[in-house]
Amino acid sequence: MTPPRARTWGRIGQTPVVRVRGRGSGRVSMAGMTCYKPGERSRLIYSVREYNGRKDQPKGFGWRDFRDLLVRARIQLGGPIVLVWDNVRIHLTAPLHEFIAANADWLTVFQLPTYAPDLNPQEGVWFLVKRDIGNLAAADLGQITRAVKRKLKMLQYRPHVIDGCLTGTGLALDR
Repeated sequence: MTPPRARTWGRIGQTPVVRVRGRGSGRVSMAGMTCYKPGERSRLIYSVREYNGRKDQPKGFGWRDFRDLLVRARIQLGGPIVLVWDNVRIHLTAPLHEFIAANADWLTVFQLPTYAPDLNPQEGVWFLVKRDIGNLAAADLGQITRAVKRKLKMLQYRPHVIDGCLTGTGLALDR
């Protein structure tokens, strides 16, 4: 895993250098959704997975993980869901489409255009998380995972920040 890069303060002419071990010791993957409903506070529902390189350990999220995230969102939100998501390859798999078709009574899906991160409010959330850990010189993968979870948890309790991610896309809710 390559260390994140971010701006930092340093004396003029003296670039601060932080040494990190670049052994490729793993990866932290995040999947989440920002949830908006007129008249209610915005919500962030997410899942974090740590990959240590062990045998038979999944590197990222599979279609079952996205299915479980959608079911969890329905339980937490208590109603039908209109899902707008990007064209990540895993979102376009046949088993996920079968799940969507089987649950059409509570799940409606719209695909964003092929490459449109500027229309996806979740990109704003990921930007905030990555910006927060930009100067973190972690000793191990667990420390990065804890920092990511802490930032996501903090964002869950700040619905105005989640609203700002929607505003940043130029889209708005009909009230």
